[in-house]
Amino acid sequence: MSKLPKQVKIIDVSPRDGLQNEKQVIDLTTKLGLIERLGQSGVSNIEVTGFVSPKWVPQLADSSQLCEQLVHHKNINYSALVPNLKGMELAIAGGIKEVAVFTAASESFTKKNINCTINESLERFKPVMLLARENDIKVRGYVSCVLGCPYEGEIHPFKVAEVTEKLFKLGCYEVSLGDTIGTGTPLKAQKVLTQCMEITNIDTLALHFHNTYGQALANIYACLELGARIIDASVAGLGGCPYAKGASGNVATEDVVYMLDGMGIKTGIDLKKLIQTGKWISQKINKSNNSQAGKAKV
Repeated sequence: MSKLPKQVKIIDVSPRDGLQNEKQVIDLTTKLGLIERLGQSGVSNIEVTGFVSPKWVPQLADSSQLCEQLVHHKNINYSALVPNLKGMELAIAGGIKEVAVFTAASESFTKKNINCTINESLERFKPVMLLARENDIKVRGYVSCVLGCPYEGEIHPFKVAEVTEKLFKLGCYEVSLGDTIGTGTPLKAQKVLTQCMEITNIDTLALHFHNTYGQALANIYACLELGARIIDASVAGLGGCPYAKGASGNVATEDVVYMLDGMGIKTGIDLKKLIQTGKWISQKINKSNNSQAGKAKV
């Protein structure tokens, strides 16, 4: 029987996961404007940046400055990605009250992405979790490649559940299941979610599905039928993974909200304002790209 939720929490990841794959560096004012506009659209959970090495992700080199200038609004949760203890320390200095750590269900992808094994990545998170508890900061976990890996192909649902359980045992309050290369299909998505529901409550599992093959909405709907009620999305479908060949982008927040509105599922988001935000950031990115292309010709 269908267990469709009455309400869904949406986390818009466009300021971090959406922009990180853009080749041209987006200026800080535009990033802050995107976050502000998302908030005005009714998005109450926004992943604003990541405290990662600028050598590997130049787009996020201004993470500390962004946090210094970020205007915090009541009832909006601002989070950031942290890969290690140094990132956690920067997040604390930036006033961030929720962070996300990340690993994968694929050994090969983990080695390519963060240069270590899955277990080594989990060990790195232990001091992060300790510092988070000391500073009353919530920690979210990401598991990449839950529906396929660019290096290993199919990933068994048991492996996804195993890594997910380890993240919860470390202290994560919520774990996001990522179809990093967007190869998942509805029944496969249900199998992975069902397996993870064996080790935790559905209320603690989020969906992070990329739309490489146009399957993201179908996969989300299939998981909604199992009771899923937390969805990661990116306005205008921005994003992709720099370490996953062929990963085009996240599912568009506008498309998710449109589908949920049509199903009578509440999100608290104003679709009209959200669409305007998507158009605005797309125009900003295109203008930046055209400007850089013009300079290159000169």
